[in-house]
Formats: sequence, structure tokens, C-alpha cells
Amino acid sequence: MGTIYEQVKERMIRYAKIDTQSLPYSGTWPTTPGQRDLAEELYSELSALGAEDVYYDAAHCVVYAKIPGSADAEPVGFVAHLDTAPDAPGKGVKPWVLENYDGGDIVLNEERGIVMRAEDYPNLVQYRGQDLILTDGTTLLGGDDKAAIASVMTFAQHLLENPGIPRPEICLAFTPDEEVGGLAQDMDLARFGAKRAYTLDGDHLGWYMDETFNASQAHVVIRGLSVHTGTAKGIMKNAVDIATQFMAMLPQEEKPQYTEGREGFYHMIDCHASCEEAVMDLIIRDHDRERFEDRERYVLSCAEALNRQYGEGTVSVSIEEQYRNMKEVIDTVPELVRNLKRAIESSGITPVCEPFRGGTDGAELSFRGLPCPNLSAGYENAHGRFEYVPVQSMEKNVEILTALCRIFAGDL
Repeated sequence: MGTIYEQVKERMIRYAKIDTQSLPYSGTWPTTPGQRDLAEELYSELSALGAEDVYYDAAHCVVYAKIPGSADAEPVGFVAHLDTAPDAPGKGVKPWVLENYDGGDIVLNEERGIVMRAEDYPNLVQYRGQDLILTDGTTLLGGDDKAAIASVMTFAQHLLENPGIPRPEICLAFTPDEEVGGLAQDMDLARFGAKRAYTLDGDHLGWYMDETFNASQAHVVIRGLSVHTGTAKGIMKNAVDIATQFMAMLPQEEKPQYTEGREGFYHMIDCHASCEEAVMDLIIRDHDRERFEDRERYVLSCAEALNRQYGEGTVSVSIEEQYRNMKEVIDTVPELVRNLKRAIESSGITPVCEPFRGGTDGAELSFRGLPCPNLSAGYENAHGRFEYVPVQSMEKNVEILTALCRIFAGDL
């Protein structure tokens, strides 16, 4: 196997063992200390590789580096995030490699009887004959976004060891807490140095994204009134019941589990309720800005209807915008997507454009003046115990990034 193959495999396994799972509402930044461990690892590694302007912003947990250019072209940047999702257990990851996958079921944990069944995960079959990095079925793997980090770091090493490869100056950044809405909020664009960049995030090798959802989060508070059940008639106002009524008012088919493509949704992510008070957090998503704003108005109208029924002030809703659809920015710099498609094609892969059903650091960065479409990191089944990363996908992403550099340098 080639050197790049061994490098991305070793890095993915090593990074996966570092617990960088983020934690919403932790009250700290970054939200978990393990993200600092990976940041420090990357800082040391980049310094040892001979990258330039390597800097670890410890206050904000962001790592920066540059690779000198060999062509007279504007710098190009690449961004990946340090944290893994809080949606499944993320501590004590035990990565292992299944070589030459045969296309059948995969026993992840014989002792606990945990099996990844090929019929449940139809994408598996396309990786027959490849080498898969997996877990023991008790934790996520963290390919989101460590498969991206492994590819970017190996790409950086490849350029530094091969100065003859034509490229513009390459600017790198690794940021915390993308999974809990951090969205590179503390990334210093002046220090970063590039005015155009790509994030690496998302499933499926060769896929790219030039649009994301518009996204907001609604915080709903319902104030009830408790009284002894024996004398409750005409007095009690049960916040649990009202919360249930609020949730029933949301379109039942417009939830993540029933939607795909550009279909938007409402998703209740948290609910704590008692008779006296219910507190809920709801996320609102749509690619179309007008439909998105209609969704926000509909949530407010639900609260208004319940207040008419139960009394003013019973239900209060505050809505906070999280990010916007980056397509309105990306469309103004079409060469970014055009060059990315060429790079994917030059690596022997058919590019697939997907409306990203989520957000990336690039969504926020684009509106801060750094246009930033996304290249898939190539992992599969993210945010769950059956996540896996084909080693060959990371290897191919190094090839794609190298081709992209040559294109920007005018060599391909």
C-alpha cells in the first residue's frame, strides 16, 4: 500500500482515540477539554512537519498553519473541525481496521452481539474490497470530522515533502465545537490568510455541497399552574399537556425522519416538563429562505394560539438564527465549485452535488467574507455507533486536494 494510505489510516486511528466530543450548554469554550488535546497534537505535528506560521490560539482552541506556495496565485484555505458529535457515546473509542471487506454483515462486538447488517446500511456494498475503520459498536468513531483532519494533515505532509507540486499558498485551520453550533465563530480570518477556502465535512466520497439549510433554534417556555389534583378542576394548567399540544401542532410529516433533499423540517431536540413548567428546544430548517421564514412564523403562531386558549404569557418563544444558506454567497464565486468538480473528476470520481442537510463551518464563514463550499470527508453513518471510514476514501481525498491545488496554480 502507498505511503499516503498508511499515513491517513494511522492518523485516523490515532485521532479517533482522543475524546473530542462536544457538549451543548456546557458553559465553557471549547465545550469540552479533549478538543484542546487534539488541537495541541495538531499544532505539534504541523510544527514537526515544517509548516509555516503554525499557531495555536489556546484562548479559542483554533490551530492555524500555512504551506508555502510555488505559484503566483491567491492563497487557498482548508478548514476542518476538532469536535465529534454528542449524539452517541464518544469516550473510549476503540478503532480497528477490517481489511478487504467482503460485502456482508460485520461483527463489531462479538461479546455483546453487536452486528452491522449490510441490509440495514445499503451504502456498505460499494466498499466491497476496501479497508474499513470501525468501532466496537459501543461508541461513535468520530470520522466526522477526524477523517477530514486525517486527510488534510496527510495532504499537508504530502505537499511539504514534495515542494515541486504546483500550488498556491495553502492556509489551514482546525476549529472547535462545530457540532454544537460553534461554526468557527472565533476563527481569525486575518491570521488564516486566505480569502477563499473549503471545509471538509460530510458523508460519501466525491460529494460536495454548495448550499446548506437556513437554520434557527426556538426556545419554548410554557408556564403552568399546579394545584392538588383533588381540587384541580377549572384551576390547574398542566404545562406537560400544553407542551404535548404544542408538539402536536407541528406538521407531523415535516420531521427529519420523514424528509430528504431540499425538504425542510421541525425537530424537537429537547423537552423537560412538569405540571408547573415545560421547556423545549426546537430546531427549524429549510434551504429556501422564504419557506424558512414561514416556518419561523408558524412556530410563533402556535404559541399565539395556545396563549389565546390558556391565557396570555402561558407560552413564550424566542428564536435565534444559527446560520444561513451559504449558497447565496457561493454562487457569487462560481470558480470555487467549478474547480472542486474538476479536482474530483481528475481523481477518477463522478462528483455529486448534494444540498447539505445540516450546516458547516463554511456556512458561517461564507457570510463573514470567506466563501467556503464543502468537500465530503468520506465517512459513513456519522453520529452513531455504526459509523465507519473507508481508508481508501481518505486516501482519495488527499488526491483530490492535491489536484485542487494544481488547478488553482494553473497546472491542471
